[in-house]
Parts: sequence; C-alpha cells; structure tokens
Amino acid sequence: MATTHVRHQLYLHRSQISRFSLLIFLALATSFGAQAQRKSKTSASRAKNGRVKSITVNNLPGYDDKWFHPGFYIAPHFSRFKVEQSQAYIQNLNTSRGVSVNALNGPGFSVGFVGDVRLGDYFNLRFAPGVSFITRQLEFKPAGYTQNTADPNDPSELVTQEIGSTQADFPLLVKFHSERRRNTRMYVVGGIKPSVNVGNRRKDEERNNITADNTDVAIEYGVGMDLFYPFFKFAPELRFSHGLKNLYLPDNNIYSNSLQRLRSNTVTLYLTFE
Repeated sequence: MATTHVRHQLYLHRSQISRFSLLIFLALATSFGAQAQRKSKTSASRAKNGRVKSITVNNLPGYDDKWFHPGFYIAPHFSRFKVEQSQAYIQNLNTSRGVSVNALNGPGFSVGFVGDVRLGDYFNLRFAPGVSFITRQLEFKPAGYTQNTADPNDPSELVTQEIGSTQADFPLLVKFHSERRRNTRMYVVGGIKPSVNVGNRRKDEERNNITADNTDVAIEYGVGMDLFYPFFKFAPELRFSHGLKNLYLPDNNIYSNSLQRLRSNTVTLYLTFE
C-alpha cells in the first residue's frame, strides 16, 4: 500500500479538526436555542407594571401528528477528494517523473426536494432527491518532474486538475429528534446517499486530465435544528458525507499515474423548508 506524504497527512488532519469543530459549534448553538425556548414556555414577557408585553405561542401545533411532510432544500457545500497515491508516486519522488499531489476544497451547490415520513414519536424517514453541482480539485506540483519531450502527453508545466460534474443524489436518511421546546427542536440524521453523474463539465484540456467514475455511494450524518414558524418549518442542518467507492479511473498521463484511489468527502449546509 502506498505511503502518504507527511504534509498530506497533516492536511487531512486539519480538515478533520475543522469538521468536528463545526459540528460541536452547531450542537452548542442548538442546545442554547432549546434552552431559551424552554424558559420562554414558563411565563409571558411582562413590563414593570405587570402588564403583558408579549406571549410566545406554539406555531404549527399539529405538525408532528401528520404522517408525511413535503418540502424542498437549498444547500451550499464544499467538496474534495480523499486521495491515495500509487506506488509509482512514491517511487518517482525526486526523479524526473516525481510529482506531489494535494486535494483542495471546491465550492458547490445543491437543490432538491424532501419527503419526510413519520415513523414514531422521535423517528422520521427522509428521502431527499436532488441535483448537485460539484467541482473538485487536485493540486499537482513538481517533485523533481521534468517534461519528457518524446511523450506528447507530458505537459511542459504541472497545473491543478479539476473534475467538475453535475450529479443526481438519492439520499435515504433516518432522523432522530428531541422533544419539541416551544418552536425549537434539535435532531441528528444519518443514512446512505447513492449518486449518479448526469453531466461532466470538461472545458480546459490542460486542467481536465483526470476522470472519475459516474456513480458513487456515500455515508452521511449530521446535526440540525427544526424552527417552527406560523406557516412553515425551517431547518438549518450541517451534514457530512464520506464516499465509500473508489472513483479513480486510470489514464495514461503524469497526473493519473500518481493516483490509485479517489474518494469523495463533502461538507454541506442544508437549508430546508417544509
């Protein structure tokens, strides 16, 4: 098995720290929101003379009694590859074929619909088909590399490679939520997400020398908060996705030869309206 360069290991470690920091931050925020709603349930807001200024009411009081809730979402995200280098990558370091590779985060956007089915007092089954517009980047730099002029596939200069795609997502998730506190409720969600690529965005021959498989399967998990309003429910959710499938497709060029595995990693902020 190939050995990952120390700098790349640190890069992945920083990514994991950032991911869990975001998760802890959102969990604390939802906890504080629930605590505030719990306090507001005990009494109305009154002025110094005892006059009632405002009363907090329960929005959508019969919401949880319905067996099905439709909705839609918009979701900005950041996506990257988890890279595993080939034996050729290790053997060629500091030679005329040596290159270094590093995965970069790329921004993207998703839109879709939500179908939420009530399974019990605390569990829901969610099906959320949608479309994602994704750009993932791999940064290549010379580590002894010099162009082989006899090979027409050899670039004169190494450049960052991009894999842009439009994919259809079909996540199936189980949602576990807490008790409702006035108009706030926190939840965790987890499940599996199959995806199918429905279009490649290949515009630059110099930057599109790597191809990826058209299908993927990922494990997803996240945390969010249900906010009940008079006419709808709004749910911000932070979700993490880890691809299980090797997306790498071999090709005969200096970029592709240094790789043997590519797996997807995505962090998404879902803004759901039901």
